[in-house]
Parts: sequence; C-alpha cells; structure tokens
Amino acid sequence: MEYGQVRLRRDGDQGIRAGGCWVYNNQALWVDEDCVDGGIVDVTAHDGKFLGRGFFNSRSKILVRLLTRQPNPIDAAFFSHRLIAAWERRKSLGFSNACRVVFGDADGLPGLTVDKFGDYLCFQIVSLGMEQWTQVVLETLIKLFHPAGICERNDVAIREKEGLPLRSGCVYGQLPNRVPFLEHEAKMLADLGHGQKTGHFLDQQENRGRIAPYCPGKKVLDLCCHTGGFSIHAALYGAAHVEAVDTSGEALALLRENAVNNGVDHKIATVQANVFDLLKSEDAAGKRYGLLICDPPAFAKSRKALDAAYRGYKELNLRCMRMAEPGGVLASFSCSQYMTAPLFLQMLREAAADVGRQVQLLESLMQSRDHPAALSSETSWYLKGFILRVL
Repeated sequence: MEYGQVRLRRDGDQGIRAGGCWVYNNQALWVDEDCVDGGIVDVTAHDGKFLGRGFFNSRSKILVRLLTRQPNPIDAAFFSHRLIAAWERRKSLGFSNACRVVFGDADGLPGLTVDKFGDYLCFQIVSLGMEQWTQVVLETLIKLFHPAGICERNDVAIREKEGLPLRSGCVYGQLPNRVPFLEHEAKMLADLGHGQKTGHFLDQQENRGRIAPYCPGKKVLDLCCHTGGFSIHAALYGAAHVEAVDTSGEALALLRENAVNNGVDHKIATVQANVFDLLKSEDAAGKRYGLLICDPPAFAKSRKALDAAYRGYKELNLRCMRMAEPGGVLASFSCSQYMTAPLFLQMLREAAADVGRQVQLLESLMQSRDHPAALSSETSWYLKGFILRVL
C-alpha cells in the first residue's frame, strides 16, 4: 500500500534518528497531497531516505507520531500485535491484577493509554490517528482480557487540540460506581468513570510498596493523598496513625471507603485542606511526623511554568523537612515532566540547606515499570521521587 509522504528539512530528522517518536510541524520541508489528517504517512529525510511510518495530523503541533521505523503495512493485525506484546511485557514483570497495559509511545501505540483494574479496563485516546483504530483496540482488549467492563475516559482537553470530541462512559459490559482491584496487599476501589486520570494513579504502585520499612509505629502525614494509595499502605505496613490530606472531598470519601475495606479506618484521619496552608499552620503549631509523603499534582505543565513550580516544590519540601522528627523520613515526588530528576534533587538540596538540617538520600524512585520511560526522551521520565532521612 502506498502512503502519503512527509519530507523533513535537512536538520529536521535529528530527533527521529536519535530515537524520538514525534515530528513537529516546523520540521517538515513539505507534505504531499496524499497526507490526510488521521491517516498513515511515511516520513522521509531530506534526501528521500525512509525514516518511519506514523499518524499524520496537520491540525496538531505534532505533525506525525511514529508507529514504526520499518516499512510494515499498518493494519488491524499490526495494532493487535502491539497490544498483545504490551500485555506480555507487563506479565513478564510480574504485573497481573492492576497495571498500565499500554503506555502510548513507549509501547509503539502513540496516543493510547490502557489501564487494568482487576476485571475492568479503562482507556484513553489523545491522537486523531489512534482514534481511527478504536474499534480494533476494543476488539483486541475484549479477546485478550475478557473484561467485565471497559470504560473510556476521552474527556481530556488535549483531545480538542487534535480535533477530537470529548466523551466518557462505559463502552463494553457494565461498570460499577466503585471498581475493586488489588495493589500489593491493599484492597482498593477506583472510580473509573469520574475519578482523576483513569481513576487511580497506577504510576505510584511500586513506590507505595517501597515505603514499607519506614512505616512501623510512625505518625504519618500523607499530602495530596487522593484516594489513599499511600495512606492505606502506610496503615497496613504498621503506621500508628495517618493524617491524609487532599483538597478533594470526593477523593477523601473514597479513601475512607478504602480504609474500611482494609480494616485500617481507625488509623486514618482525613483532612480536606490546601497542603500549603495546612503545612504552614501545623508547622507553626509544632506538629512533627515520623514519615511524610509529599506527592503533589504537576506544578509545571509547561516550561514557562517551571520557575514558579520550582518555588512551589521548594516551599512544600522545606516545610516537610522542618516538620520531620529527628531521624524522620520524607518521601518526596514530582510528576512534572519538566522538573527533571537533577533539578528536583537540586531543589531538595536547597530546601535542606535553608532548613539547616542534615538530610540523607536513602532511595531514588521513578514511575512504576509498567510506565517505561524512553531513553531518547528526557521528559518521559516524568515521575521522580526521593526517600530522604532528616537528621
């Protein structure tokens, strides 16, 4: 089959040759008349050499999202094979009950996210090209998992930039208000239809298991706790008490359900508050904790917002370090893709210096292995974290 062609400028192929998956509109020398928005095109270097094949969209800054670097036909079998391969990779890492099955470009399926929560699936499509293959994706997922229900969360604003409508809801089977799944030993519930992202932050799944040694007997402060992933695990790992803080009343209500289901509701107190305000008041009141977990939402969603985000992260972490008991532990995270690991560590060093306490680095963390980061893309390592001991 013949595809339309996008020819790149002489210097426009450097990112693709370095392993990148996106061609931006300012990298193209010309686009032929056979290129159709949402269709498949060939990407060639300035001398006509084949570089790859992918989705085309003239309405997006990302002109082409590469699917393959080989001149393979792009058909239903191609996408089914990619989906099956993605699931096999997760199983080989030990994931089964809950995980991210497909992570977009990392799995060669640009614009597609699929999360598994027990017997239920939740997917999201944010590229016009992938939208054309929705039915193939659904048919493959049904054959592969035989799920009780599939939810689509195509209600994110980024779809509008691709010229796509916003919608969400159950597209296969039935979807309960609360979907049960397991995360380590924790029995969790997720609201796939209305919760943030796809209902639960699976990218922190492995990191929640990493806090186990720091919990026994400790008083814990869990900031930006959402539905209680860290809070529930801390209580199950032997924490004496957990104070779980979030601005969302709905998220805290689900946290309390999770706490009851795990028999740890007597250990967890929920607080609906802005974390900056709460830390300021609790610090002034002299409150101290043996373990603090700081996992705020992304402060820097663009490079322009990075300076302000840096100051926000520093304020949070400075107060957390000040409120740690002598020898207490701080697990601090950033999911801002532009807040790179070296920059985040620099911020933590500055916060420690300003507090005037010695701080030890115990562990360096990233997103769970079902969210693999591409070495060719610094920002795909979007979640980074450090476990620190504050002396």
